[in-house]
Amino acid sequence: MIDFSIPADLAAERDRVRQFVIDKIVPYERDPRVTSHGPDDELRQELVELARAEKLLTVQAPVELGGLGLTHVEQAVLYEAAGWSTLGPVAMNCAAPDEGNMFLLSKVADARQIDRYLMPVITGHQRSVFAMTEPGGAGSDPGQLATTATFDGENFTVNGRKWLITGANGAKTWIIMARLEANPHLPEGPTLFLTEGDAVPDSASAGPSVVTQAAASGPDAPAGGIVIERTMNTMDRNYVGGHGVVRFENLTLPRESVLGETGQALRYAQLRLAPARLTHCMRWLGAAERAQSIAVEHARTRTAFGKPIGEHEGVSFLLADNEIALHQCRLTIWHACWLMDNGHKARHESSIAKSSVSEELFKVADRCVQVLGGIGISDETVVEMIFRDMRAFRLYDGPTEVHKWAIGRHVLRG
Repeated sequence: MIDFSIPADLAAERDRVRQFVIDKIVPYERDPRVTSHGPDDELRQELVELARAEKLLTVQAPVELGGLGLTHVEQAVLYEAAGWSTLGPVAMNCAAPDEGNMFLLSKVADARQIDRYLMPVITGHQRSVFAMTEPGGAGSDPGQLATTATFDGENFTVNGRKWLITGANGAKTWIIMARLEANPHLPEGPTLFLTEGDAVPDSASAGPSVVTQAAASGPDAPAGGIVIERTMNTMDRNYVGGHGVVRFENLTLPRESVLGETGQALRYAQLRLAPARLTHCMRWLGAAERAQSIAVEHARTRTAFGKPIGEHEGVSFLLADNEIALHQCRLTIWHACWLMDNGHKARHESSIAKSSVSEELFKVADRCVQVLGGIGISDETVVEMIFRDMRAFRLYDGPTEVHKWAIGRHVLRG
């Protein structure tokens, strides 16, 4: 059966989320704590407390961990509403990378790891990172993973360098991907490790942009270190802490730090990435809707050549193309979500969604800039920020070309 209706209770919750974002979150969009590297931790915590007060914090978490246990389709409806402001998902604790990390940990972590690493993220008291991407190429192709881990029978020692690590500066829960080298104790290969970090400025370092990991407490705290060399300057600014360049210097971790099984990191990464691709699409659909609403209002009120510009075919066609794209993107997302809710892995469909939705929503944002004219390239509205952030969305969780390559391979295999 094909049913595109939204149950009344879900529609009511969607409306509640949208109104919360409009009333409580949108006013923060011009807060000076929204820096060139995204909202800072002080602002994030303030927003989180607003969502907590409305019982809208981490609604996607499993019921047994304090959330509503939303289906993927239900997430699509609520995340779209939250995405009306890029700060909405930050407030509701369903923004990347935390949302994807929480999903992965809820599926793979053991009880001790859930208590120590996952629950503080679910409750909004700390942030997390997924440290995989490397300057040498490991990212879209994790097979090029160069960060290594050695194991002496008791402890792991991790060495390597990562970059474009979203939210690294100030994060507490770290998921690190490293290639476990051959050893007589455990299976080798790409492995995920968990550790704690508490990034603080390192006044003894050569440069002010370098921060290091403070020692975590507890008997199994890491003896080595994580050095955050710098926060990269990027065109997007919607993620807390920006994107960091990170170096692991003899980071020593106990055996209990392994997430899941050794040698299985690529399988776990796929478990995380398929739904994470879709949640990116959900949130950005909401942002694109916001841009369209601003463009439509401008087209109704701005006049040129004797009438509102929206009555000129050149402008009305841009808005029509946007409306078509928004509708198609929503249906594409819902279909992939429906498949996952019905037990399918939906890797192929999630790749289709990620590649098509990111490209189409970028076109939506671009057309909104065009409709707005001169103010479209200014910060008079949030459209210019959405446009810049939407450009980066075409790269998050795999660039369009990598997804098309995977789609093509699937098609050729029949």
